[in-house]
Amino acid sequence: MEDSLKDLYLLLGSEGALADRALSKLIIELREERAEINTLFASEISLGEISDALSPSLFSERRALIIRDLQDLAEENRIEITRYLESPDSTLTLVMLHKGGVKGKALVEQIKKSGAEVIACNPLKRESDKEDFVRNLFLDLGRKAAPAAISALVNATGTDLRELSAAVSQLASDTPAGLIDESHVNKYHQGRIETTGFDVADKVLEGDFAQSLITLRHAIATGTDPVMITSAIASSLRGIAKVSGANRAQKSFELAGELGMAPWQIDKARRQLSGWNAHTLTAAVDAIAKCDAQVKGGASDPIYALEQALSTICAARSGRMNSRI
Repeated sequence: MEDSLKDLYLLLGSEGALADRALSKLIIELREERAEINTLFASEISLGEISDALSPSLFSERRALIIRDLQDLAEENRIEITRYLESPDSTLTLVMLHKGGVKGKALVEQIKKSGAEVIACNPLKRESDKEDFVRNLFLDLGRKAAPAAISALVNATGTDLRELSAAVSQLASDTPAGLIDESHVNKYHQGRIETTGFDVADKVLEGDFAQSLITLRHAIATGTDPVMITSAIASSLRGIAKVSGANRAQKSFELAGELGMAPWQIDKARRQLSGWNAHTLTAAVDAIAKCDAQVKGGASDPIYALEQALSTICAARSGRMNSRI
């Protein structure tokens, strides 16, 4: 990615950790330019909302619109993006995230033809690619790790790039200045396990506010970015929402293609669905969307914004308003 911001970005691929890293770097650059940042989830967008978000602002000279899960955008909303691409605004940076596949492929091709900078976010299959990913994560944090340490971390942590990201964050935070070597990696794995954004999500979806706060503070203390925590909670809520409307008689592997989720993710979302209903789930989604805008929009205290979101979501979960889904 080049230093100067482009007007149009497409983060394309199903590997969430790569998309999160690329988006975080863009958000840092946008904040440096004091941009007003707005985030939309494609599946939740109503007609005209994209056009409104793309309209000039009276309050900010530099703006950015982030549209997540572009593959889920309704057909009637795609024309709003197409029209914008014909006459883009030089004061706005439009960032779109698409998980790949055939859904919305025509729109993806239009975006590419419009000159978007495409950032590949495809799963990493080769060990060397995973090691490069880890090496760059350390460099992002201003640290260097020995090749043997990087190999040991990849071998010990496995294929989940989010887990690798969490491990790098904790190692960079806990290890004294200097080169991170294999002994530091071994010590990390013998010590406490990193708390990730998904650990926070698990607690908040149970409605346990006290444990949610403890897990949140542990995650922050071990280097997990508030943006990643917010993204994890939002992802878990979207998973529950998708599963809530699915046929309960169907097995998870049968639903995987339809829902765009792995079978194990569907099984987990089904377990977490207990205690939620349509009303409380809507309240939770609204709360995390507000938090996402605050955290990415330069809130003075992003951790406070997260704590408020956890409070609202836990209150919704424990309230059990109306009938269950």
